[in-house]
Amino acid sequence: MLLWITLVAVVLMGAALTSGIVDRAPLSYPMVFLLLGLVLGGGAFGTIAVNPRTPALDGLATVSLSLVLFLDGVMLDATEFRREWRVPTLAAGPVTALTLLGVALAAHLFLALNWLESLLIGAALASTDPVVVRDVVRDEGIPRSVRRTLTIEAAFNDIIVLPVVLILIAVRQASLNSVIGWLGFLTSLLVLSPVVGLVVGGVGAWLMGRADARYSIRREYQAMYGLGLVLAAYAVAQLVGGDGFLAAFFAGLAVNLFDVTLCDCFLDYGAVTAEMAMLLTFLLFGAVLSTMLGSVPLLAGLGLAAATIVVVRPLAIVLVFWRAKMSNTARAFIGWFGPRGLSSLLLILLVVQAGLPEGDHLLAITGLVVLVSAIVHGVTASPLSQLYGRKVAQASPTYPEEREGDSSGLFSGEATELQRISPDELAARLASPKPPVVLDVRTRGEFDSGDGQIPGSVRVLPDQIAAWANKADRTRPVVAYCT
Repeated sequence: MLLWITLVAVVLMGAALTSGIVDRAPLSYPMVFLLLGLVLGGGAFGTIAVNPRTPALDGLATVSLSLVLFLDGVMLDATEFRREWRVPTLAAGPVTALTLLGVALAAHLFLALNWLESLLIGAALASTDPVVVRDVVRDEGIPRSVRRTLTIEAAFNDIIVLPVVLILIAVRQASLNSVIGWLGFLTSLLVLSPVVGLVVGGVGAWLMGRADARYSIRREYQAMYGLGLVLAAYAVAQLVGGDGFLAAFFAGLAVNLFDVTLCDCFLDYGAVTAEMAMLLTFLLFGAVLSTMLGSVPLLAGLGLAAATIVVVRPLAIVLVFWRAKMSNTARAFIGWFGPRGLSSLLLILLVVQAGLPEGDHLLAITGLVVLVSAIVHGVTASPLSQLYGRKVAQASPTYPEEREGDSSGLFSGEATELQRISPDELAARLASPKPPVVLDVRTRGEFDSGDGQIPGSVRVLPDQIAAWANKADRTRPVVAYCT
């Protein structure tokens, strides 16, 4: 008990004290806590005695993945999703499928795994980690369309590869030996679980809304209620024979689909709780891997990691996004930032929990790739983001992605008919009793090299016009200029 209390204290205090260093240095929290776990695990100092079947790791992993999936669902903007449907469709479909198959082929060739084991590795490593990408998508020097593409992909592909992992586990267990059995399994997985999540999430959030309107529920209790909603969705789905993780995602999605408002206090509390759980889980996984990595042939494992990070993921992005309106630099940037992280470890841990004999070996392989990814992507996140931001600012002609405010614009046609006015006409309108709003929507590079702005104009980056328009006064006309 004292050890676990100490570990929680180390995670909470260590993360807070080092946050300034991590933000400024080429580091990431996944890299820091994975490496700390390796040092404290049984393969080094032996301070933390934990294995893949330790109940604490099982429980913590379950809560972490449930929270991450629920928040993924809550954070999806229904309006933006309807507008940006192409990116989640491409990310959840062709990109994920190509990555899964490419990684599976590499695992088969490098480590001589059978095809079922290779596909399990491919499914787990097809998941991209929003934790490392988070630092990238917060950098406003990167065009918003690129940041939205990375955000949407990270939110969606977990929910695609999770059923694949569960189906492959069922195939390996050979517990379903009839068409009726398979139909029942797929129905409970793909129909029952989403329905349970939608019902629990929608009804639960609605109840809190009614109770708050009538009794004015204190914010701290609303925050706790939101966490209970996540666990309730997971528990109910498991009790009725579905999958709790899928239910957790759809419970969060229900909040958006049914336009039910959860207190922002829960989003803050849930994000902090998820962060704490994820960091502690990384620490424990590091401790687990410290005794397991020796079972993986080093050169073969590093070959798989290199193929996954440098070849398979970038190639999938280039092939699927070939016709998108973006520079080759943007394609390379998106292709590089598909890091493997906590979700990959949690997905492959399901194989261990299912009791498959090869589970430990697959966890060790996945852990090695995740470790390499955490180090490589953690070290390169800030430098590559800054490099891409400089190239965007200095590009001539302007990169296409800089003119798009969301990812859907990368796949839409160019605007060909625009109403224009002359400088003299604009001057006359500005002198009228009801002058228009003048937007300076020059690109970053054009603005930096310019001689100033039209007096009274509002500076809005071209990829942030949609966000500005959502809050603008709709009664005044708008005139935008870009040169």
